[in-house]
Amino acid sequence: MSVDALTESDETQSDNSGMDTDVAALLETRDRLVEQLLAFRTESGDWTGRLSSSALATATAVFALAMADPDAHDRPIHAGLDWLRDHQNRDGGWGDTPLNESHLSTTLLVWSALAVARHPSLYERATRLAEAWLRRRVGSLDTLAIIQAVGDLYGGDRTFAVPILTLCALAGRIGQGSDVWRHIPSLPFELATLPRGLFRFLRLGVVSYALPALIAIGQLQAHVAPARNPLTRAIRRIVRGRVLRILDRIQPPNGGFLEATPLTAFVVMSLAESGRGDHPVVQHGVRFLLESMRTDGAWPIDADLATWVTTLSIRALTGGSEPAPLGPTERKVLMDRLLARQYRTVHPYTGAAAGGWAWTDKPGAVPDADDTAGALVALYRLGAAPDGDRRLRSALHAGLKWLLGLQNRDGGIPTFCRGWGRLPFDRSCADLTAHALAAWGCWINECPSLLQRRIGRAMEHALAWLEEHQRSDGAWLPLWFGNEHAADQQNPVYGTARVLEHLSLMPPEFVEPNRPMLWRGVQWLLSIQQADGGWGGDAQAPASIEETALALEALTAVAPFLETDDVPESALAKGADWLIEQTRGGTEHAPSPIGLYFASLWYAERLYPLIFATGALRRWAERQTDRTGNSQTPPTIR
Repeated sequence: MSVDALTESDETQSDNSGMDTDVAALLETRDRLVEQLLAFRTESGDWTGRLSSSALATATAVFALAMADPDAHDRPIHAGLDWLRDHQNRDGGWGDTPLNESHLSTTLLVWSALAVARHPSLYERATRLAEAWLRRRVGSLDTLAIIQAVGDLYGGDRTFAVPILTLCALAGRIGQGSDVWRHIPSLPFELATLPRGLFRFLRLGVVSYALPALIAIGQLQAHVAPARNPLTRAIRRIVRGRVLRILDRIQPPNGGFLEATPLTAFVVMSLAESGRGDHPVVQHGVRFLLESMRTDGAWPIDADLATWVTTLSIRALTGGSEPAPLGPTERKVLMDRLLARQYRTVHPYTGAAAGGWAWTDKPGAVPDADDTAGALVALYRLGAAPDGDRRLRSALHAGLKWLLGLQNRDGGIPTFCRGWGRLPFDRSCADLTAHALAAWGCWINECPSLLQRRIGRAMEHALAWLEEHQRSDGAWLPLWFGNEHAADQQNPVYGTARVLEHLSLMPPEFVEPNRPMLWRGVQWLLSIQQADGGWGGDAQAPASIEETALALEALTAVAPFLETDDVPESALAKGADWLIEQTRGGTEHAPSPIGLYFASLWYAERLYPLIFATGALRRWAERQTDRTGNSQTPPTIR
């Protein structure tokens, strides 16, 4: 049927309901979004995306290169400094990305990085403005005032507080001499020699992924301000070489720890300043920093999120009764690409078992819950058929078991390691737990009976955890996403939307008993929809394409499990209309910095608004055409 005929049919219903989306505009917008998302595929047939440039990453990279060899790296150092100067906020500070408000950590690091300039006059104004911002934020530029401010910002988590203060101390921004180091919390690098299984009992003030910083900064501290206790000094002298060998062993071949510019930079600057500038870890780290620099002089916070955005894109382009715009050839290519990225051995960095997936295929990444669940759901959406395919069946079972092994005793799912610690990025969280439920739910009926029983018990335990951690108002909080305009910079819209959408993928026998939990989440999302139809991170935050699309898709996904009146058609139509208008009919999709990286650093990803809007409007278009009894889908690309 033509678009005109479909629109005419829809207008007839609009006369009765008065609340339907303009179907012609909806289908045109959906088709443009699908076309653009497909156009972002790489030559390999998947997606890479592009992370925003980061002032924080650029500052740490510049400073590390200056510590390693300022003469050899003069050009990239000053290209980075120029970028930082040109992207200073009007108030004198810097945000994690050019889209963010000024932040204490980033401003401190950039201010300190400017100290390495060979021509200080070129950055004098930027330095002066930064110091004025810091005085307003901290109260003064005194050593103890800055150390206290950073400590207050991160509480008991030393994961990022100590590296920030280390860079500031190396730059001379918080004083000179060994006394400065006495005020910076110490990192006991000698503990890295202990078996990994003991880490969870040590109550360390750093999270599991920070082992390279623990080693490198701890060695720097021991070099510039040796411990007063003679026994501690002796132990550190004895284990120093062994710990460096551990660091060398866990460094990936491209030199980038976790593919992260800041983490790699902190390791490079610390070892270089402690007299180990010629160590292979430093040399490999420098190579990584130079190779990851962008042409404009900036660095991203990480290499890319290639696996993550690929699984998200697959999810946006598949599912439902409408044919997906991916032909059999594309599906096979994507399936093979995902299977090739699964870890087949124990990971040397985190000690994670085989079977998981990481956020990228770069060698510095590590397997995690969100990406493992995402890959398993994507394989399901691609139509993977394990019967008769031993490789696929083995991969699926390994992935499902990997998630089972990650589940905490409380029933929730953490990011990297089961029960490593009590700091935020090591704890169970709602969006990861729900994502694991989605992965288990997709495949449980395809598993052998013994594995089915294990998964069933894990799902019941995880659902109980989710119910216990649902807020009294019905919302859930995510871990890896936030919104700096929302209360406490949390993002309950992202968390709630993801939980609802993930849970909709479970078999009915798991969904039905949990309808009250779904209903509470739905009612909360509806209660904070803005008057124009959009959603922000919470009721107070400005609406964004990402958050509106996620809310719309989640509400549309769970609506079949609830009563008709529980999810008003008018609310969904307003959300769809908002997306159509704000994307200019699918032609514009500017990203918002809602992503949270390690240590709660903000980032924006170019593909997020495009992916989420595509998924939401595809699902909404299917609902609209189902209601009219008509269908118009994008052509299948083969």
